[in-house]
Amino acid sequence: MKANKALKRLAKIEALMSDVTERYSASAPHVRELLQDAKAAVTRAKEAVSLRTSSGTAKNPAVKHSAPMSKATPEPSKPKRKLSAAGRAANRRRLEKAMGG
Repeated sequence: MKANKALKRLAKIEALMSDVTERYSASAPHVRELLQDAKAAVTRAKEAVSLRTSSGTAKNPAVKHSAPMSKATPEPSKPKRKLSAAGRAANRRRLEKAMGG
């Protein structure tokens, strides 16, 4: 998964955890404590991902591609086969028929 996508998902999870933690005010302190621990773990994961992305870009800067190298000379293609006289005549008749002649 890409780092930005992971950070966005972790941010959503962190917001949801905050909302749920606020709803458990004093009625269930042990549950609230567990939710706060889980939120802290999500925050640590978010920090780890962001540190990894910032250090990863510093180590591997974007490679700029230069203009593609041109080939010295293209290899000459094989000469086309020549049609026989009968083939040329058939093509001529087909063309004349298609042109309405």
